[in-house]
Amino acid sequence: MRPKSITFRLTLFFSTASTAVLIVIGYLIGALVEAHFEQLDLMELDGKLELVRHTLSKARTPAGMAALSENLSDALVGHHGLSVAVVGSERRLLFESPGAVFPTTLLESRPPEDSSGGEKPVVWQQDGQGYRGIASTAVTGIAGQPPVIVAVAVNTEHHRVFMQVFHQRLWLAIGASIALTALLGWIAARRGLAPVHELARLSQGISASRLGERLPPQSVPTELVDLAIAFNGMLARLEGSFRRLSDFSSDLAHELRTPISNLMTQTQVAISKARSADQYREVLYSNLEEYERLARMIADMLFLAKADNGLIVPSSEIVDLAAETRELFGFYEAFAEEQGIDLALAGAGNVKGDRLMIRRALSNLLSNAIRHTPRDGSVRVLIDQGKSGEIQLSVENPGEDIAPEHLPRLFDRFYRVDPSRHKARSDGAGLGLAITKSIVEAHQGTIQAYSAQGSTRFAIAFPAAGAEL
Repeated sequence: MRPKSITFRLTLFFSTASTAVLIVIGYLIGALVEAHFEQLDLMELDGKLELVRHTLSKARTPAGMAALSENLSDALVGHHGLSVAVVGSERRLLFESPGAVFPTTLLESRPPEDSSGGEKPVVWQQDGQGYRGIASTAVTGIAGQPPVIVAVAVNTEHHRVFMQVFHQRLWLAIGASIALTALLGWIAARRGLAPVHELARLSQGISASRLGERLPPQSVPTELVDLAIAFNGMLARLEGSFRRLSDFSSDLAHELRTPISNLMTQTQVAISKARSADQYREVLYSNLEEYERLARMIADMLFLAKADNGLIVPSSEIVDLAAETRELFGFYEAFAEEQGIDLALAGAGNVKGDRLMIRRALSNLLSNAIRHTPRDGSVRVLIDQGKSGEIQLSVENPGEDIAPEHLPRLFDRFYRVDPSRHKARSDGAGLGLAITKSIVEAHQGTIQAYSAQGSTRFAIAFPAAGAEL
């Protein structure tokens, strides 16, 4: 099942929360209005109860009690929906207003003699009408006569009808509010996610020719700033990778074209006319050199391809860097003496890794240093242990300074600081430093290049021999 969109989820969450809040508010408003009407009824009932008590207190003789009905009827004129009943001793009905309907439990109850307001009302239905009433005791002006029970009730039908209409309109308004909040939630979610849609639109427009597009972080909400920065960083990495890939493809085509052109030219010249066996042999030897160069280039490219995909798994053995360096000095000694270059080693250290791979990396650095060292110069190899336990190895040689803008790219494939002169100094294809970096990184190390004040230095930091690869 396809996951729901973020807009739908936000709208659903917002609508659900709003619906819950509106329903609670609706019930609260209904309860408050109902309580308000009940309070109004109680105030009216308390007022009429005091009126009846006052009338009873004026009856000081039996004749006054006989005139009770007339006096109460006069006092209740104009109070529609109000019912009053007075019950004397032995449940004798002393007065009852016309049309009064009281439940027996209310008339037969015996409230405390000190009750004076605050009585809990009794609610009942009679002939389709709703009533709310209270009962309390009252004393007459006749000495020695026991208190009587006074019951007062009010018709609440108009309140019930009002509350019915009120609830209908209230819940209709709440339903409309829920629909409106859902719509507003959807609009808010759409507007809030506009930067995400802009990010998607920008992503759809990215191509090899439009890798320079960026999403301004200041134009997105705070919550999406990290996403915008990460997206821009991804585009920058893609742009750099694509540029390096384009440069690499161009350099690779150039490097392959040269030996292939040489082979074609020599072969065409050889077959242009009949030649002796020695001449053919010379052409074949020359072609063999070009084939060997192509083979080395292909082998180096395969090595780098494996390194890029994490397929280089170095063996784990203790490698004595000083011993490996001395053996390499012996290998390059004749070439260095021919150039008048001195080779020097200082320090010692052991690392854990693949001996042949580490030796190849050191050989590339030494070969590169010897080729770029002027006559009577000195190539120095220094091995030392860093403060955090890592083994540091540096290869330093004198020579022209390398411009700072070239240093970060020295380890790129086929990259040369001076492409116009590389043929005069080396038969390499410009892959030695790239291979060295891959070997060092396969051993979880780092390599950096420095060049200043007539000296160039390549510094490698290997993990300590006890560290795991």
